[in-house]
Amino acid sequence: MIKFLDLHKINARFEKDFQERFCSFLNDAHYILGSEVAQFEVAFANYCGTKYCIGTANGLDALTLIFRSYIQLGKLEINDEVIVPANTYIASILSIINAGLQPVLVEPYLETYNISVEEIEKHITPNTKAILAVHLYGQLADMTSINAIAKSKNLLVIEDAAQAHGAGFTVQDSKFKKAGNVGNAAAFSFYPSKNLGALGDAGAVTTNDMELAETLKMMRNYGSREKYVNDIIGFNSRLDELQAAFLNVKLQYLDADNAIRQSIAVTYLQEIKNKKIILPFYSGGLDHVFHVFAVRVADRSGFMEYLEFHNIQSLIHYPVAPHQQNALQGFQNYSFPISEGIHKTIVSIPISPVMTKQEISKVIEVLNAY
Repeated sequence: MIKFLDLHKINARFEKDFQERFCSFLNDAHYILGSEVAQFEVAFANYCGTKYCIGTANGLDALTLIFRSYIQLGKLEINDEVIVPANTYIASILSIINAGLQPVLVEPYLETYNISVEEIEKHITPNTKAILAVHLYGQLADMTSINAIAKSKNLLVIEDAAQAHGAGFTVQDSKFKKAGNVGNAAAFSFYPSKNLGALGDAGAVTTNDMELAETLKMMRNYGSREKYVNDIIGFNSRLDELQAAFLNVKLQYLDADNAIRQSIAVTYLQEIKNKKIILPFYSGGLDHVFHVFAVRVADRSGFMEYLEFHNIQSLIHYPVAPHQQNALQGFQNYSFPISEGIHKTIVSIPISPVMTKQEISKVIEVLNAY
């Protein structure tokens, strides 16, 4: 069986380093916000090119705390509108709702699955105060256009970079900028299946805004700058010291792993030739790190059964559009035909830095024979 993602094989590469970090963690006996978290925050900020990184318990908390911190700072108010793509994972939308803000769902581009700039412009109202740009499946949204709109309308831009660790592009001044450093603030998830994955839940926020960073540090830690002194209403959402230790090991290999993913994607795009299968768009650059390789097929269930018969695992990212979920009943009367079409036909096929040439060849052979 070709696994969709062989997490054991991915993490087995680092077992010796993990054991050394774990022993150090035990000997240090500083279990909450210790040296491993501090080290990771510096390293990941440097990696993304930002001044600050604030570790959180998970990616959803990272997003929610960004919004809550902006409310605390008076840059957002309860019930302000935040534009968000309709086809994202529901966590993006939950973060807006959990912060007391109003999500405004808009359609994506069918080609890239990322938020449509034209749809953003159509849905801006006097109540719009922010845009949540989701880099879905590992591909950067059109941040040049999104930031231009935001600048002209005085809107905040928050990146949901949960799937885009290491993706980047060259901006107008010829500087290369990575996900996490192309908005006012960005949220990352280090869920185990991510390109940079922990061995449990973990997340972080990156930003260049010192005031936001300081507020986030309090917000994640009961609203406290120092123990038992609480300045604001906060949460308990701290990056786990042990998960930070594992992330410190894996961060060193992220670019190499992303390069392997991109190489596999290029091979798939060049060699899968089947009119029944719609392949993803790829510019060929560094703006897509292929967290998943998502194709579209008309008969999804039949296609997945066919793959299973040929010992190839596949997954759906995501089977039900957020506005059709019971949790978001207030949106169920809305119509998003592009998003709904994507959610009905999308299938993710295996792509990972530990796939063998034989496995890649078999995936291509089986898809071409479909």
